[in-house]
Amino acid sequence: MRVMMGVLMMILMVSAAEAANLKVGKMADWTVVVADDAIPSEHYAAEEFRLLFKQCTGIELPIVTKPPNDRWNVLIGQGAAGFIGVHADDLGEEGLRVVVRTDNIAITGGRPRGTLYGVYEFFERYFGVRFLTYDHAYIPSNAGKISIPCGEFPYQPPFSFRWPYYKENVDHPEFAARLRVNTTTPDEKLGGNTHQVLISHSLYNLLPVGDYGKSHPEYYALVDGVRKLDIGGGGPEVCSTNPEVIDLVAQAVIRALDADPLQRNISVSQNDNADYCRCENCEAINQREGTPMGSHLFLVNAVAERVERKYPNVKIGTLAYWYTRKAPKKMVPRKNVQIQLCSIECCTLHPINDPKCERNKEFCADLSAWKRICNDIWVWNYNTDFANYNLPFPNLRVIGPNVRFFRDNNVKGLFMQANGNGNSGEMCDLRNYVISRCIWNPTLDSWPLVEEFCRLHYGKAAKPIMEYLNMIHDNAQSAGVHPGCFPGPADVALTPESCAKAMGYFDEALKLADDDTVRARVEKASICAYRAMLEVCVLPKSDNSTCAAAMPKGAKGIVEDYIALCQRHNMTMASEGMLAGTYFEQIRKAME
Repeated sequence: MRVMMGVLMMILMVSAAEAANLKVGKMADWTVVVADDAIPSEHYAAEEFRLLFKQCTGIELPIVTKPPNDRWNVLIGQGAAGFIGVHADDLGEEGLRVVVRTDNIAITGGRPRGTLYGVYEFFERYFGVRFLTYDHAYIPSNAGKISIPCGEFPYQPPFSFRWPYYKENVDHPEFAARLRVNTTTPDEKLGGNTHQVLISHSLYNLLPVGDYGKSHPEYYALVDGVRKLDIGGGGPEVCSTNPEVIDLVAQAVIRALDADPLQRNISVSQNDNADYCRCENCEAINQREGTPMGSHLFLVNAVAERVERKYPNVKIGTLAYWYTRKAPKKMVPRKNVQIQLCSIECCTLHPINDPKCERNKEFCADLSAWKRICNDIWVWNYNTDFANYNLPFPNLRVIGPNVRFFRDNNVKGLFMQANGNGNSGEMCDLRNYVISRCIWNPTLDSWPLVEEFCRLHYGKAAKPIMEYLNMIHDNAQSAGVHPGCFPGPADVALTPESCAKAMGYFDEALKLADDDTVRARVEKASICAYRAMLEVCVLPKSDNSTCAAAMPKGAKGIVEDYIALCQRHNMTMASEGMLAGTYFEQIRKAME
């Protein structure tokens, strides 16, 4: 009797487990439902669901506007999901809710982007789909045989502003939407941009020196007793305590908001130079507050007060950057002020909150100070070598820890600056994938994402590429370097030996490539090894010497090979300010 009861219990347990899962192979008779009154991104979400479901299972589901039955529906968007009582009233613009039952699926979210993001989350989470590059979505071979556990999955992204600064996202907005990047396209079908904008240098535009410089030089910074008007970095800084400056800047901000009343924030921020005003009034505030941010925040608060009268829900954003990074002693930002803290002085090899990295301690202290007085902090973080877009840049291990550190310190917007003005930068496809996924979901760690991307994108060639990436990071860490975001080869510990190893890894990867498509991907990734070899071993140094003896065998034509490789993969910029073609001319002349 006990044996019979045990067998019966096992049967019931198996049946219950099966009932709690939905087998996608049995969904051939299901229907995708999107309501008549759905917004464009919800209609597109239904189309994306049908496309991805067909790619995963081979089953093409019809799309209708009303459920034909009470069961066997995939309900997309707020209107459709409401048919089975699944709502999105509390999800803001981008929160999502996925509900899986044995007889219905509902994917809904806040408007305008939540439902679309919910579809992508659904296929990533349950099917193992990975959106690797604009032309490579990975679909697992067993995707049509899976069982989806029933239940509800809600998600609210921690960062309301997410910008991984890669040109691929601008050039291919449909792909950017799949990565849940909300800053690169106004297309309503893709959910449009967030109405928050990047906090950046703006005073040059709000108080143009060309309009006021000659007639009112007193509007601009007094430096060494002179009102200098011909200043780089966007132009002269303003005199932050001048009442007329405050009025004119506020008027310019209000005009900009009148032209775009949906905008939720606007920048009132310093230009990109250190010639801030030292007039008597500005300097008195700076001395009292212990930072040049004192007089600048005086201006920002005054503008914010004026703007609030007409636009009470708009935030005034300003950079805490360079000389303004340190928080003031007594002054606090108004409640409608955002602070975007910039990490440009930080070490890029070690996590920002690594207590052993002296270069990062001050930034952590500044973030802590700002967090005490401001509840709307953004971060501008740096993820490339601006001086050498193609040089190996060993920061992949710290991207995840850094993003989590920002999340844990209540950062709300994150701009991950990289080589966004050029194509084919160092490991740019990999980096865009890793950064995008981390800032969407900070619980993910960057290094496992690196391994995942390499395995799925490079196939059999992944192993030597991962060995290269490990070598570059291990080499820098063992050398004890602390690179910033403008490093030369020595700053990231590149030597003739490490450069030769890098070339060897990519040579092996090319031999292992499965086909021409993968071979092209490996070639593109190898550009950084060529650039390292050029900079360390081939091009003449300042004393006209080279390390040519360290060049690997067969690398005699490396300059022309590098140029051909870059051109084949459409490299447009060699550094932040140098066109690729200009750099090619330079290295050809250097080799003459």
